Amino acid sequence: MYNGVVLAYGAESDRSLSIPGEELADIYAAREFVWWYNGHPDCRNLAPDLKSSDTAVILGQGNVALDVARILLRPTAELARTDIASHALAALEESTIRKVYLVGRRGPVQAACTAKELREILGIKDLVIHIKQADLVTTPADEIEMKNNRIRRRVYELLSKVVTTGHAPVPGQRELHFVFFHKPDRFLESDDRSGRLGSVRLEKTTLKGDESMKQVAVGTGVYEDISCGLALKSIGYKSVAIDGLPFDNYKGIVPNLGGRVLANASQGDMQYETGLYVCGWLKRGPTGIIATNLYCAEETIACISDDINKGVLSFKSIKPGRKGLLELLDSRNTRVVPFDAWEKIDLEEKRLGNLKNKPREKLATWEELLKIPGE
Repeated sequence: MYNGVVLAYGAESDRSLSIPGEELADIYAAREFVWWYNGHPDCRNLAPDLKSSDTAVILGQGNVALDVARILLRPTAELARTDIASHALAALEESTIRKVYLVGRRGPVQAACTAKELREILGIKDLVIHIKQADLVTTPADEIEMKNNRIRRRVYELLSKVVTTGHAPVPGQRELHFVFFHKPDRFLESDDRSGRLGSVRLEKTTLKGDESMKQVAVGTGVYEDISCGLALKSIGYKSVAIDGLPFDNYKGIVPNLGGRVLANASQGDMQYETGLYVCGWLKRGPTGIIATNLYCAEETIACISDDINKGVLSFKSIKPGRKGLLELLDSRNTRVVPFDAWEKIDLEEKRLGNLKNKPREKLATWEELLKIPGE
C-alpha cells in the first residue's frame, strides 16, 4: 500500500512486577493513572480509591512517577487552573492522601528523573520532603557516575538540598518521602478489606558493581512494610506486538538495526524487511526524553535516505497510499477522524475550558469525542 512505512506507535502497555499480591485492588500502573487524570477515554472509569487511606506508594522514581506524585500532592486549587480532567479533579478534591512514598531500588545518584521534573515537585507549596541523610552518602562509583552524567549530578544536588532537617510536619500537611535502596517484595492484603491493598513489603537493597560497570541493586534479606491504600507501579512501559510484524517479546521492541526492521533477529538473521522502519520507544525501548527521540528519528531517517539513494527503497511501482488506506478502512467499517475533525474537538475543548478559566475542558468519553466532528 506504501513504498515505505515507519512504525512509531510507541509503548502503550506496562511491565509487570510479577510479585505476590499484584492482583489486589487499589494497585494500578502509573500509565493508567496518568490516562485517568489526563482524560483518556479508556481510563475514564478507573475510579481509584483516594479516600480510604492517607498514604500512597509509588514504585519507581522516574519522571512519570514524579508527575503522578505531583498530582496527588499539589493543592487542587492550583490543579483547577490546569487542563486536568474534571472527573479527576473532583476525586482529588475529596482525596485524603497526604503522604506519598517514592520508592527506588537504587540510590539518589541513580534516580531516573530529570532535574526539571524534580524541581516542579520540590516546589509544591508547604510540602514536607523526607530524605534520609544516610541515603545521600556517595561511593567512589557514584562519583564516577555523576562525573560522567551531568543530569545525575544535578538531580543529586537538588535532592541533597532538601534533606530532612528534623522538624515534624503539621497534622494534615502533605509529605513526600523519597525511599532509596528498596525494592518491592510483595503486596499485602488489607486486614479489614478483603481483596484490597493494605501495605507494600519492601526489601532493603545494596548496590553491587564499581566505576567500570553499571551498579545494580541486590536484596539484603531485610524487609519493612509501608501501610497504604493505593499503589502505583511506575516501572516502565512496554510496547505491544502487531500481528504479522516482527517483534522481540523479551526486549519489548521491534527488532531493528539503526531503524531498519529485521525480519527475524531471534535467529541471528540480518535480513531486513524492505521498506519497513521503526523509531522511538518501539525502536529502542521506553527510555529517554524528547531530545533522545529526536536523535533516534534522525537515525531512522538517515536509513530511509540511504535506502532511497542505493535503490533499495524503490518508487518505480505505484502504490495506492492514503487513498488505498482509506478505502481499506471503509471496507472494514472503521471510522476515521481526520485532522480537520480533530481541530473541531480541539476548539470545543478550549471553548469549554474558557468557561471554567482553564486552558481546556477535556472530552473524556469516546461518545463525546466522536460526536463533535459530526456536528
